[in-house]
Amino acid sequence: MSSLAFLVTELQSLASETRRKHPDIREAAEKSLAILRASPEQANASLASDGPQSEDLLRPVFMGCATKNAKVVAISLGSLQRLIALKAVPQSAVEHIISTMNDAMTQGVDIQLRILQTLVSLITNFPAIHGDQLGDALLLCFKLQESKIAVVSSTAAATLRQLVMFVVDKMVDEDRQDSSPEMHDVKLPDGTTKSLGPSARDAFAVFEDLCLLANSEKPNFLNLDFLHKTFALELIESVLTNYHDSFRVHPELIQLLRHHLCPLLLKALSERPVFPLTLRCTRVVFLLLKQFSVELETESEVFLMLLIKIITDEDHPQWMRVLAMEIMRGLCSDAELMRNVWDRYEASGSKVFTALITALNRLVTEKPAMLGLGYSLDINGVAGMVANAAVGVVGMMGGGAGLSLQGSAMKLQCIDQLDKADSPPIPESYIYLLGIQCLVSLCEGLASFTGPLYTQIVIQRPRAAGEAVNRAPPALDISTLPPDEAATKHLIIVQNIISGGWPALLAALSFVISTNLSDELFVDVLASYQALVNVSGMLGLTTPRDAFFTSLAKFAVPTRVVSCLNTYQDVPQTPRSTVAENFGLAGPTGPPGLSERNLACLKVLIGSAMFLSGSLAESWYNILEVLQNAEYVLTSKTAITGTPKKNRTVSGASTQSRHPMLTDLDVDTLQNGIQRLFDGSKNLDDGAFKCFVDALCKLSAEMVEMQSSAGVVPDSDSMEDGLSSPSPSIHHRRLSGIHIPKTFNSAIRIQAARVLDDILETVPRNLGSTGDIKEDVQKRVLDVLRQQVMPDAQVMSTSTSVELRKMGLETLHEILQSSGHTLVVGWEMIFEMLSSVCKPLPIARTPSVDSVSALSSTSSPPGRTKPLLIGFGTPSEKSFTALIKIAFQSLTLVCDSVTALSPEHLRLCISTLGQFGRQADTNIALTAAASLLWSVSDAIQGKRKDVEEEPRSEVRDGAIQTLFRTMQLYGGTLSLETWEQCVWEVTFPLLDQLKQQEGEDWNESKILALQSIGGIFHDFLASKILHLGRFGEVWDVFVNHMQDTVLLDSRTISAPALRCLEKAVKASASAPPEVQDRLHGIWERVWVSIDKVGEAVLRRTGLQSPTKKSFAEGGMPKPFTQESLVAFVDVIQCTRSVSRSFTGSEWSIGRITRLMVILKGILTYPSSPDYRPDIDALPPVQLVVMETITGIDLSVSGSPSLIMRDLSEYATLAFLASFDVPQDPHSQTPLKRITYIALSKKTMPLLVDLFVKYRDMAEIYVDGTLESVLSAYSIPVKLKYDCPAASKFGKDPPFGRRPRQIPDERIEGIWRQVIDVFRGGILADCAPAEEFPLDVQEAEENFDLALISSLEIDVVPHFGDSRLPDILVAQLAKILQRGSRLYESEGRGLSRSGSPVGSLRNSQDYVKVDVSVGHGSTDSGLLLPRERFSYWCFDLLFLICSDTTKDQEQSRKRLAALSLPSLLHRCKMTMEAYVADESLRGNLPFPRAREDELLYVLRKLLELRLWYGSLWAALSETPSQHCITQPSLDTTLTPSLLIADAVKRSSVGHLFHFYAVLCEIASIPRKTPSVWTMAGQADLDGAVVQLDARDLSRKCLKEVGREMGVP
Repeated sequence: MSSLAFLVTELQSLASETRRKHPDIREAAEKSLAILRASPEQANASLASDGPQSEDLLRPVFMGCATKNAKVVAISLGSLQRLIALKAVPQSAVEHIISTMNDAMTQGVDIQLRILQTLVSLITNFPAIHGDQLGDALLLCFKLQESKIAVVSSTAAATLRQLVMFVVDKMVDEDRQDSSPEMHDVKLPDGTTKSLGPSARDAFAVFEDLCLLANSEKPNFLNLDFLHKTFALELIESVLTNYHDSFRVHPELIQLLRHHLCPLLLKALSERPVFPLTLRCTRVVFLLLKQFSVELETESEVFLMLLIKIITDEDHPQWMRVLAMEIMRGLCSDAELMRNVWDRYEASGSKVFTALITALNRLVTEKPAMLGLGYSLDINGVAGMVANAAVGVVGMMGGGAGLSLQGSAMKLQCIDQLDKADSPPIPESYIYLLGIQCLVSLCEGLASFTGPLYTQIVIQRPRAAGEAVNRAPPALDISTLPPDEAATKHLIIVQNIISGGWPALLAALSFVISTNLSDELFVDVLASYQALVNVSGMLGLTTPRDAFFTSLAKFAVPTRVVSCLNTYQDVPQTPRSTVAENFGLAGPTGPPGLSERNLACLKVLIGSAMFLSGSLAESWYNILEVLQNAEYVLTSKTAITGTPKKNRTVSGASTQSRHPMLTDLDVDTLQNGIQRLFDGSKNLDDGAFKCFVDALCKLSAEMVEMQSSAGVVPDSDSMEDGLSSPSPSIHHRRLSGIHIPKTFNSAIRIQAARVLDDILETVPRNLGSTGDIKEDVQKRVLDVLRQQVMPDAQVMSTSTSVELRKMGLETLHEILQSSGHTLVVGWEMIFEMLSSVCKPLPIARTPSVDSVSALSSTSSPPGRTKPLLIGFGTPSEKSFTALIKIAFQSLTLVCDSVTALSPEHLRLCISTLGQFGRQADTNIALTAAASLLWSVSDAIQGKRKDVEEEPRSEVRDGAIQTLFRTMQLYGGTLSLETWEQCVWEVTFPLLDQLKQQEGEDWNESKILALQSIGGIFHDFLASKILHLGRFGEVWDVFVNHMQDTVLLDSRTISAPALRCLEKAVKASASAPPEVQDRLHGIWERVWVSIDKVGEAVLRRTGLQSPTKKSFAEGGMPKPFTQESLVAFVDVIQCTRSVSRSFTGSEWSIGRITRLMVILKGILTYPSSPDYRPDIDALPPVQLVVMETITGIDLSVSGSPSLIMRDLSEYATLAFLASFDVPQDPHSQTPLKRITYIALSKKTMPLLVDLFVKYRDMAEIYVDGTLESVLSAYSIPVKLKYDCPAASKFGKDPPFGRRPRQIPDERIEGIWRQVIDVFRGGILADCAPAEEFPLDVQEAEENFDLALISSLEIDVVPHFGDSRLPDILVAQLAKILQRGSRLYESEGRGLSRSGSPVGSLRNSQDYVKVDVSVGHGSTDSGLLLPRERFSYWCFDLLFLICSDTTKDQEQSRKRLAALSLPSLLHRCKMTMEAYVADESLRGNLPFPRAREDELLYVLRKLLELRLWYGSLWAALSETPSQHCITQPSLDTTLTPSLLIADAVKRSSVGHLFHFYAVLCEIASIPRKTPSVWTMAGQADLDGAVVQLDARDLSRKCLKEVGREMGVP
């Protein structure tokens, strides 16, 4: 009742105000009051439900608004506003209310403000206001917004924002409702329509109009002529800011962004920049990039590249570059967005992210002087002398170079200054501050994403029971993570970002950190360094991690600080100005040292190294080198650092809390950090710890080498701790940043040796269960020990060096005593160490050499190739005795276990005993000669046994190796009789006995024997074996052994046997002249074996392992491996090569034929267990076979045809003979497939080359060679898209598009193959091509055009040859007829067969089809692929039948006569089908393809001119007979027959043939298809005219009339 009471009060006021001037309003008000007083409840119900009295109740309010009295209007609007707020106004009154307010809008300011308030209340309280009513309401606000009165304009603008937000809010509420609202069709910008609810339609219409108005276009919904672009963009920004999520679920709104808003923004940003407009455009662009980068992927790319261009282009105004940079700062702070930018654009080649980083790098390095390059970390070659003071100066002096948040930033960023009409004052360095902040945000984003995931996956991963926590985890292996998870994909993106962008990031950060930054910015940049180092290390990116570490190290410990510290000398200090010292204006006066920022960099480097310690690997060396230099500078007595005390403050910062990175930078804290890094090495796993130790050793070795090169080597016992003066080289090394310790005394050396010896003694005792690494570890231990024991004769002997050797020999004795029985390798090094202590025999003096003087000379020997090492030399006589006694104890232990030594080691033992037997110590000499040598001899006698029956493979192999090494060493001195014995009594019996042994453990011995025998024959065949009296028998037995080994033995032995035979054959090439008569027998015997092995290869169907008997009886050999087949072909190549080099001629055609059969068997061998991929490259077997074939001399008669036929067969293997290799059921390897694709790619161009070379040889046409070649090429052309892929990893062209050439003259068989090739290409199924990318489709279309061009140029002129039968010649036109089809229709013709699209072009059936159109059809048909190709076929068919080309006239006339029926049939099918369908379809339009086809046929028929008599010949029984000349006219015929006979001879006879259907088309009453064309008639003067099908038909009929003589 409150609303009614209020209404009564207002009506009373209205009646009182209007009682004099407006009596009608007073009467209406009083009537309303009477109704209210008579029945308040009924009045209330009437207002709420739009009852019969509602109009009377509201009439006085509307009438009051219509007056020009401001007070009355104000009372009426106030009443209306409150009624609306109380929802006491019916829905039907809304339109009247809006109209009333529109009429009152011209009143004063108060009335206009009251209207705005009423509009807000009306629209928000009546959600059912939609469509035109909503548009009218918003139009009122837009009109008021254009008011020149500021308060009205601003209020209207605020009202509009509120109402537009409310309109979109209603759309959101509508989406949440379960009930389906009434839907309305809306036309979208792309031309489609979509049904939307009323609220969604309103939101779409309002937002579309805002975009149109912002682009100065006419709106569709609002009846508004103009709206300020800036205000429209502000409204758009408000909508996108608040409702971006709703936009994503409404594709129609996304279309508005794509089709209207994005072009508007691009246009605005590309035109002359105006600050208010550009500001608002960039704000909207930021929202689009931030919220809609997925939906607007292409547009986002364009915006990003545009912003990057603005940033890098100095021609743009400074404020515009700043706006772009502020947007970039906002984008870079969104880490996920940046990862998505890389993922979307970088992989596709756009390189947006790379361009962004490059632009930022270019920006920050644009003006180095403004940023104060060189102030912060290294000034005048000495780091940190005035860095902090310089920062203070920048803070005080606004014009100084440098960056700080206080001096460079703006209080309100430029992009937020919407109230400015012109750009505000912008600090010149502000843009560079933005660039740094972008770089920092990018780095922080990478780290904030990668760090938690790394912690979760690597550090906090679930562990098995008892598994310790890994405190030094390795790098993250992304390949082990689930590939489908989003986290894995983003980690890969981060990895790619670092891999691709680290050079630019490093360049930018390294430049920025070296400029004059405030503490806040310096800390940000340093944190970015730390972030990139850690992220690179966590993801296992070694190269960028090391690069960032290296750069950070240069800033932590500058190289010039180390070099200056070495040369610094204290000088008297002169008084200086306190102000100059505090401000850093004076030059460096104190000793060099590290500044506070240097120490901060060092602190970060230590922390990152500790965090990544588990994955540093080889990078430890660089880290340790930096730490060594840092420790040197920090502990130097002459050095000063930026923070000598813990609580030191800089530039008055004591009153402010400092960033943690700039605290705890005192020397003690940093040294403790270095110590913690070393202590953390105990947490490393084995691999990481090894890398850490390797780095320490490498650094130590380098220090030692540099110290030695500098002369820091003790030259006597009394001066071992002395130092020589530094040389120029040591000064150079110091300048490189590596500090060299100045002390290296004997105590340290002995201590190091003691530690080393303890390790070497302990390791062998713990190798009992180490398995495969046992040999390697023992070898390393003994090798290190040998370096300690064995002296360098070029270095002076000192007591320290002798002590080191003595300690090494004692360690060797301990190893032999405790672990000698476990040694499996290293005996050679043991005997070498023991022999090294024996005093050498005296050297006789010669006049030219005095050994004593040479040894005692202090000058360095001229031939020395390496620097002096530390402390080794020739010991004195006393030292010799001590060393020999220790070494002899070890030798005694060895002799006690002599039975465990191999023959080779026994010889070393005897040699060593001999050296000890010649020593001056009598006891040692007698013991060595009398006792130990006899025990060794007894052991050797007890070990003799038959080597061939020795079960231990290592002993057996050693004996075989020793035997043949002896023959190689002394073979040149043996007589021929001795060689006979070696061959018949040693070599061949050994082969016989090895052949009888079976088992895998004997294979190594057999291989060793074969390799050794091959070496013997290779070295001595020409000089010894060929001269033997029984050489023929020797060669026969040798080849038989190799042949049997290949055919009967294990397949692992086949390849070594063939290689052995190959070596022997190659050796025969160097035979001397006196024995060359025996060479023919060598080659012939080898060829016999080649033939037998080739026969075994050809029998490839069996899989059972044969015995000697089974193979002799025709059984199957074991499967040959690919390695064996390669070796077999190499033997063939070698035999052919040697034979040709001596005879000077190729093999006979018979032998070449057999050779090709064998090679084909090898190439197609199906049973090998070790096939290799053969798609992108030839596998070894195919490669050697092709090399053998290409090496054949084709001058032999018949060889070109033979080779080309076989190569033709090879070219078809990829399509006809590929197969899957049978898989072992117990194997886990994937299934392999032999494809022969690489072989086909190799042979196809080779066939073309051979044909071009031998095309003038008649025999290749006579014996069917050319038919074989063309048949091979026809297969990939027919298959086309069904061909196997031509490559797996490359981009080879498809098989169907490989080059081919077709000769001019052919017989019938050749032409059949030629036409078959083109039939396959024209009628291929091209449906798969529609799925190809556009560039690939374009390439396919270019190939199709080349195919038609080749047909026109190379085939058509010659295809009418009289030697070809009519049926073959007519096939070409039938192929083109089928190729010219544009669409399929189920209602007529060939589509009745139900074949799928494309099947008709693949059909091999060319039966003539009767085109019966019947009653027509409304079926639109299905468009076939390759429309342009179909028209090319149609063009060629018309060209064949025309008299356009005059060359080869007789051939062309015959081809035209035989092709004309196909052309007439094709045109008739098109025109009759159109006539039949047109009468049925009425005004229903035809598909575009049907209309284009009809117009094309009519135009081509009008232009076509036939050969004279061509149609007559085509319709005769014998077209070929009458194609040139026709019988004369028979005047006895009736007039009608005579006219028909004459018409067939006409050049336009085809138009007479179509006379009836042309009349039908010309008389069609409805509009027919039309085309714009250049008129060819003279009367039209070449003008462009529009011709439809009726016009073209009439022109054709006029041509018929002209031919008949009708004017």
